[in-house]
Amino acid sequence: MTQPDTPLLDRIRSPEDLRRLRPGELPALAEELRREIVARVAETGGHLAASLGAVELAVALHYVFDTPHDRIVWDVGHQTYAHKILTGRREAMRALRRRGGIAGFPRRDESPYDAFGTGHSSTSISAALGMAVAAARGGGRRRVVAVIGDGAMTAGMAFEALNHGGDLDADLLVVLNDNEMSISPNVGALSNYFARVLSSRLYTTVREGGKRVLDHLPPVRELARRAEEHMKGMVVPGTLFEELGFQYFGPFDGHDLPSLVRALRNVRDLPGPRLLHVITRKGKGYAPAEADPCTYHGVGPFDPASGRPRASGAASPTYTQVFSDWVCDMAERDPRLVAITPAMREGSGLVAFSERFPDRYHDVGIAEQHAVTFAAGLACEGLRPVVAIYSTFLQRAYDQLVHDVALQNLPVLLAIDRAGLVGPDGPTHGGAFDLSYLRCVPNLTIMAPADEAECRRMLTTGFLLDGPAAVRYPRGTGPGVPVPQDLEPLPVGRGELRREGRDVAILAFGAPLAAALEAGAALDATVANMRFVKPLDEDLVLALARGHGLLVTVEENAVAGGAGSAVAECLARHGLAVPLLQLGLPDRFVAHATRAEQLAECGLDADGIRAAVEARLGRSAEVRPIARRSAGR
Repeated sequence: MTQPDTPLLDRIRSPEDLRRLRPGELPALAEELRREIVARVAETGGHLAASLGAVELAVALHYVFDTPHDRIVWDVGHQTYAHKILTGRREAMRALRRRGGIAGFPRRDESPYDAFGTGHSSTSISAALGMAVAAARGGGRRRVVAVIGDGAMTAGMAFEALNHGGDLDADLLVVLNDNEMSISPNVGALSNYFARVLSSRLYTTVREGGKRVLDHLPPVRELARRAEEHMKGMVVPGTLFEELGFQYFGPFDGHDLPSLVRALRNVRDLPGPRLLHVITRKGKGYAPAEADPCTYHGVGPFDPASGRPRASGAASPTYTQVFSDWVCDMAERDPRLVAITPAMREGSGLVAFSERFPDRYHDVGIAEQHAVTFAAGLACEGLRPVVAIYSTFLQRAYDQLVHDVALQNLPVLLAIDRAGLVGPDGPTHGGAFDLSYLRCVPNLTIMAPADEAECRRMLTTGFLLDGPAAVRYPRGTGPGVPVPQDLEPLPVGRGELRREGRDVAILAFGAPLAAALEAGAALDATVANMRFVKPLDEDLVLALARGHGLLVTVEENAVAGGAGSAVAECLARHGLAVPLLQLGLPDRFVAHATRAEQLAECGLDADGIRAAVEARLGRSAEVRPIARRSAGR
């Protein structure tokens, strides 16, 4: 790929270099940054549209504030590529999201300019408020800025922080980066409230031209001021934030760098909580991303000239596509089915459903807690809700799952995507803990499919149950098993024997089955596809325990409290002292890499499983690569 021409950016090694530029050079720098971001993400993949939309904002913030002494907290982190480039990581962007390279999100251990590690939405104001309070206690002069999108502002946690920050009268600046969408298009009354800013010519006329006319007529001007305050409450969010104790400024054009720099300088040294509202456009400056910011939110490598993705070579459907097909097919059969997503329509595979069944589709915004309790309310009235949610985001709704769904034994199906390792998105988005935190919840049935066909059957099984159920499936494609078109369930709590061997029995839960079968062939071990984590197939576990000298559990979940722990508890309950080797994700956060690299690192590929078993048996632990079957299997 041709390196873009970037004479100004070539001079920037840190924000100190940036602050040496003349104000008139900043717009040209922003354009160079855009070209650089497109060139780098085209090679590595990553979050493109959001980062392009926040280029001027990153430039202005580092130009005006004394970073890293002053703290900038970026919400989520999708929009931080310009920030990373400006803070000394330009060359490191060539390995963005790759093994050993820099992360796609802010990380405190990566740079002193990353004031707070982020990956989940709506945390920035809380974290920045804590920093502002700590700065005040220290007696120093440190400015703190939280940058949050309008999509993230729909989450309850953001308003909890605003409510507290206004009450504390903390020295905090919140920058509301309003681009009219989070990942999917924004939904909800608050989002609509923000959007009316852009169409309100009447408000602009009264506020700007009208004030000049009325300056010489004090009584009339006071009347107009009162009218303006009333109108502000109807058409702009200013009154809302002011009632929470924040001084409101804006809205400003987030791509007009001179105006943005002036605005930030004007509010920088004001005391107390302030909110600066800027309007930006996702994908700004790159036509394909501007036209389709949803598609270009997160992309793989692509051709920067055309915007078309490079061939991935994946012929099998992803698990997300399997879910997408299933939910539409089941909705055709059962009119009680309603689908819910917390602002992840595209990622969770609900685009087709939203188009075919719009009156049965609910995007609740970035509000995972509300999504689960909303589903519980629907279930109370006889509907059958399906909540499509990432494993990492379900963590945010754990109390609601326990208290509002499971305690009342309501028929809510959780379709849990991105369970296990998630490759380049890294530990902020990994689904390492769901089996552990779900397994202890009463009334909940938990399934883990080993392939695409099994995923469809498990979704049907969970949907037909008269209580809560969860189907957890990984990111990406499966082993390529053809998916049936029927909607047949599985027998609840029953696994299956997939290979008969001797001495060693491998109990695979979900996606690791394919690797377990390869390792089992090399070891001449028995291999079972357990299917259900809860209820566990205890008959199968006990039969394998009585006929083998070593049991090995394999799962793409934390070992602590996971499926292997369920097997250990079963053996203990029945008084069987059979050696047990539990393989799963280690007790640490697994850094970003490809999924294949992560699985190998964790010993969950076929070679790693075999090596762990041989080491436990006292055989040579040297890893001898297993001969792979042909790609046509």
